[in-house]
Amino acid sequence: MNPVDTAMEHRLEEIEPAAPGAPRRMVLNMGPQHPSTHGVLRVILELDGEIVTSARPDIGYLHTGIEKQAEALGWQQVVTITDRMDYLANLSNNLAYVLPVEKLLGIEIPPKAQWMRVLLAELSRINSHVVWLGTHALDLGAMTVFFYCFREREELLRIFEMFSGQRMMTSYIRIGGLALEPPRGWDRAVRNFIRGFPEKVDEYEALLRENPIFLKRTQGVAYA
Repeated sequence: MNPVDTAMEHRLEEIEPAAPGAPRRMVLNMGPQHPSTHGVLRVILELDGEIVTSARPDIGYLHTGIEKQAEALGWQQVVTITDRMDYLANLSNNLAYVLPVEKLLGIEIPPKAQWMRVLLAELSRINSHVVWLGTHALDLGAMTVFFYCFREREELLRIFEMFSGQRMMTSYIRIGGLALEPPRGWDRAVRNFIRGFPEKVDEYEALLRENPIFLKRTQGVAYA
């Protein structure tokens, strides 16, 4: 059964038991307007009491028509659209777009720019992951971790602003290299973050490893 084809057919309803004494099942829509789905996902759930017996995803809520928009833009202009594909890891999206374009054009960028691209993409990935961990913990009731993760995110956004002038939607990785030369003092800022981050990860683990609320809501509750 295709969940997209049947998405409109599912609504809040109670399914009659198949036989006397059989459990009553209920179909619920989780999202897209739900605090834990953040507007990008809908899951059609079938419940037996508090046990999820079936989960069918309904995707497509984040579709923005980017490919169609790109048809009317120049190759370099499309970079600004890729920022918005995932605002938490926009530099990674910049890179994923410019690499095939450079291959089509036969452009080979200098080694320095290659290294800077990889470095920034990895920092962008960390930025995305700390937001995921913080919001995931927040959704499950572990509020403290959220603030710890956003502490590191703020440091990363300051680094991105140092490079591009923008905290988000940087459009820093361009076809042929980078938008600007790396700023003075970037190496010190990045080095300080890299050296301090492992200790921060240990703090996340210490906060979650023995958190009874987080453990109760993540262990032994998966759908199989």
